Amino acid sequence: MSYTALYRKWRPDEFEEVKGQEHIVTTLKNQITHDRIGHAYIFRGTRGTGKTTVARIFAKAVNCKNPKEDGSPCNECASCKAISSGSSMDVREIDAASNNGIDNIREIRDDVSYGPTEGRYKVYIIDEAHQIQGAAFNALLKTLEEPPSYVIFIMATTDSHKIPITIQSRCQKYDFRRISLETIYDRLMELLNREGITAEEKAVRYVAKVADGSMRDALSLLDQCISFYLGQTLTYDNVLEVLGVVDIDVFNRLTLAVAKEDTMKALDIIDEVVWHGSELNQFVTDYTWYMRNLMLIKVSDGVNDQLDLSEDNIESMKAVAESIEMNTLMRNIRIFSELSNNMRYAAQKRVVLEMAVIKLMTPQMEKDSESLLERIRSLESKLSGGGNGSGVSEEQLERLIDEKLNDLRNVAGAADMAGGKEAEPSIDRQAVLQEELTPAQYEDMSSIMECINNIRRDPDSYDSLGRGTVSMLSNASINVGLDKTSIVLSFDRSIKGDMAFRHYSDARIMEQLKNIVGERTGKACEITCRQKDDLRETDLHSINLSRINMVVREED
Repeated sequence: MSYTALYRKWRPDEFEEVKGQEHIVTTLKNQITHDRIGHAYIFRGTRGTGKTTVARIFAKAVNCKNPKEDGSPCNECASCKAISSGSSMDVREIDAASNNGIDNIREIRDDVSYGPTEGRYKVYIIDEAHQIQGAAFNALLKTLEEPPSYVIFIMATTDSHKIPITIQSRCQKYDFRRISLETIYDRLMELLNREGITAEEKAVRYVAKVADGSMRDALSLLDQCISFYLGQTLTYDNVLEVLGVVDIDVFNRLTLAVAKEDTMKALDIIDEVVWHGSELNQFVTDYTWYMRNLMLIKVSDGVNDQLDLSEDNIESMKAVAESIEMNTLMRNIRIFSELSNNMRYAAQKRVVLEMAVIKLMTPQMEKDSESLLERIRSLESKLSGGGNGSGVSEEQLERLIDEKLNDLRNVAGAADMAGGKEAEPSIDRQAVLQEELTPAQYEDMSSIMECINNIRRDPDSYDSLGRGTVSMLSNASINVGLDKTSIVLSFDRSIKGDMAFRHYSDARIMEQLKNIVGERTGKACEITCRQKDDLRETDLHSINLSRINMVVREED
């Protein structure tokens, strides 16, 4: 008998085995037990979180001949077995990635007219539903709006914003959350015990961490590690070797080399990483998270529980954190966050990575205030250290520091350096908007602005976005894009503003915000984010909508 991958072998076949999605499972079971089953659902969330699995279990449950008291399928009747084996005529799984044309949807529309052969319902599970073409969505719309009583549509998608609002408004929407590290770890340990395989706790926990909230990814990675060291105890070092990831000791050494401005040492470490076979995109991501953890260690001593690191690793990182300033760390995180985006399209990833590492050690390459401060700190360090080894006298160093301070004042402009206060703009914001925008555009911007402001102060938004994400939104000014139909969230370069900007630069976070705005306003609006080097409001995408009492004007 051929081998079955772990993620297929241990795919849940009843609601109780679904991990991390209790809020959805409970709702669906209640609908079944109280006979309140809907006709159309959208299951949305990142990969490997259980969307298709829950859809299959739900299809079995609504057609089960002997359901359990809580609504779960029995998995013993003919209907359950047929659906589990994929032979049921009442449940159709459609891959919209390859069946997304109007002809494919017409087949579904014609098939809907025939009733179920065995069970109570015909269930259509459409995977990757966002890839359905526009005309095909229109063909599906009428059927979705008034389907026969025996039909259920379940659309699973990782990009729900691509599904038209007209479709979404006719469906019940369920958000599948990323599965927590602890939940994934517990599930992996349970399955390892069933398989009779021994593994170090640290090794399994690291696999759970690398999976990034996806149970399927975790099982695939674990399968890969087990296969490489078949018959042996799976150790932490084994996992690092198989997955090509970098040990924290490498991050410590790289950070210290950068702090000492030892360029050759830093480049030697990058060479070591390359020859180790590590995937450079993953290296950049992991190092950015490492610096984030350093930042948390510097902020507070009581963050050990949040870092998910061993005590030995935390102690070694504390020693490194003492050798680097907070502002320097913030600048390094910003540079590597930008690098993470650039690496996706780079033909020579190693060269781009080496350039970024050199950039960390040469703030003179940049002209922003953060880099100027870093240059001043470097000069002050040399001055306070006495013999600086550069052949420059103390008087010359002091003069250089004065010059850099003047540069910093020029960059800051009218901003108050002590408090970072924004200078009052000299323009009439509302007059500029009313002159530049049509009445329809003005009304749309007003509606969207009010929606985002409501999200910022609405506790119900915590369920969709999370308390931290909503809180960070308060650091943004809401602006009109230069195309006059989009919204730009602007963040300053303060510590809070920089953290919020990096957070909202995450495509997943931004898509969640756009989805909520689209649902509440009925308007599909592009939302982007940027950072402000200059706080003066001189163009459309510098107009802070939240500081304007926008009243829609009426024309005769």
